[in-house]
Amino acid sequence: MEQNSGKVRGMVQLALFSAIIIIMAFTPFLGYIPLGPLKATTLHIPVIIAAIILGPKKGAFLGFLFGLTSFINNSFISPSVISFVFTPLYSVGGQGGNLLSLVVCFLPRILVGVVPYYVYRGICKLIKGAVKKPLALTLAGIAGSLTNTILVMSFIYIFFGNAYAEAKGVVLDAFIPFIVGVIATNGVPEAIVAAIITAAVSGAILKLQKRDI
Repeated sequence: MEQNSGKVRGMVQLALFSAIIIIMAFTPFLGYIPLGPLKATTLHIPVIIAAIILGPKKGAFLGFLFGLTSFINNSFISPSVISFVFTPLYSVGGQGGNLLSLVVCFLPRILVGVVPYYVYRGICKLIKGAVKKPLALTLAGIAGSLTNTILVMSFIYIFFGNAYAEAKGVVLDAFIPFIVGVIATNGVPEAIVAAIITAAVSGAILKLQKRDI
């Protein structure tokens, strides 16, 4: 009976997180925040929290859902000059996406739903005392956010370096400094926000569920 109750609770939580991601993704300036041709995102935050609360399998599913909303946005709703790196269905100025666009779009987001869980569990096992959980949650939030930013930008460089640089009007030799700049200006603030919200929200949920780790 208790096991069935736990399964039902897990499915309800999964449905709730799914709804949150969908609502955020398709609410203007909430899930995806336009910054010129780039888009900052907050969608990694519910995925990170879900990974910690629900585990890596459900976290990976929600990460896939995150990627799916990105695919839909870049394919049909609000494409930009760099949307081809996220979808094979869009092209601009002779630059078109391909199947590797799906790797850029989905794999980093799926891993956002996996990495924070193992970071959180690992830190909790390594550290003792009252600081254990807050520190583990904070580092899990940072790890999840940077997983998304670093992998997306790295895959773009590996798979679409020339095309992306041309679309952005950046000389290829300056592309690595450009990536570092994106990580610094977008990735670091996103990671800080993710760390704060993850620690606060996940900590409250775990306390309500009376779970130690």
